[in-house]
Amino acid sequence: MPKLVNVRPFVIKTEPPHKGGQYWYFVKLETDNGLEGWGETAILGTLNGLSAAYLKIVQNIFDTYLKGEEALDREYIYSKLYFGLTFQHPDYVILGIMSAIDTALWDIAGKHLKTPVYNLLGGKIRDRVRSYTYIYDPEGNQSLKETNRMWTQEPERLGEMAAKLVDQGFTGLKFDPLVEVKTEQRIFRPWELSQAELGHAERAVGAVREAVGERADILIGTHGQITPSAAIRLAARVEKYDPLWLEEPCPPENYSEMGKIARATRIPIATGERLVTVHEFQQIFAEKACAFAQPDLGSAGGITAVKKIASIAEANYVLMAPHVWGGPIITAAALQIDANIPNFLIQESIGTAGGFFEQICKYKFVWENGDFIVSDRPGIGMDLDEQCLERHSV
Repeated sequence: MPKLVNVRPFVIKTEPPHKGGQYWYFVKLETDNGLEGWGETAILGTLNGLSAAYLKIVQNIFDTYLKGEEALDREYIYSKLYFGLTFQHPDYVILGIMSAIDTALWDIAGKHLKTPVYNLLGGKIRDRVRSYTYIYDPEGNQSLKETNRMWTQEPERLGEMAAKLVDQGFTGLKFDPLVEVKTEQRIFRPWELSQAELGHAERAVGAVREAVGERADILIGTHGQITPSAAIRLAARVEKYDPLWLEEPCPPENYSEMGKIARATRIPIATGERLVTVHEFQQIFAEKACAFAQPDLGSAGGITAVKKIASIAEANYVLMAPHVWGGPIITAAALQIDANIPNFLIQESIGTAGGFFEQICKYKFVWENGDFIVSDRPGIGMDLDEQCLERHSV
């Protein structure tokens, strides 16, 4: 059986327009028989100061907990890391590192057995994975700053861009219709919304619905920046446009308040990108606060944890819509889960997973008419070009 002998962490800075974030965090595990497994940590926000610490922490974790272990003992290693690193009180960053390690272990297992990870999870239910994207320029020429200005100041332009993406094949489009007004009172979240902000959000959602008609679902993401009362008022304004979901309508740490919002609107609630482990998702499900679960394969605990989350979600009639904001390994790992679970709804994507992804990946993602085509390559189906990573290393 292959044993773990080495780890190589990478922190890279992406090229403009930085879709998926400015910094990506990767882990490569190596075994004594020459197998390599790739994982990725999701870090929301621009934590460039974490770069040096990330490299040291990953190396220390490997030396302390992983070196010499059987690479196929994924459940054992996950539990060993969970108890050793969190003492049963997990946090977002540590679970992100655990996620990268766990995904890399599944990648090694699939390569060792010469089969895709989805076969190790129980087999494949679907060959195609439905995807959605934020409303970006389909040609990729638009910066994130320009995109943000478009959806906060130009509803008509937002509608035009949405229509182009639907023409390209997308059947789900996400955007944040809230205008970010920076004041001294808004240094910390959550905050209340003014009438002008509510009115603008209503016009923005209306413009997208008018542009796409019934050809695509509208997904509203508010990034947990407003109070429950503001979220309820916002939902009342935009219910008539029948969005598929209202995402993170308040900060995700208070499950009962999220439940209150869910019971106050006909719009289904989606949440989970900042939740970790099966335990936090169980709490959100217990509050009936979530119709669509959005664990991130780079932060929730990796493939081991997200498979468990999907199982308890299934028991609660909650559908899965894994979150992606980061690099290609998170996307590749998510597609393995998506192919396997019965309660899958839709997968977040950074556009069509091209652009900078294709510079650092050895293979291309296959995206066709709104869907990813599930790869039959062993492991998670994606390897990275280390020379390219070195050129972009921080």
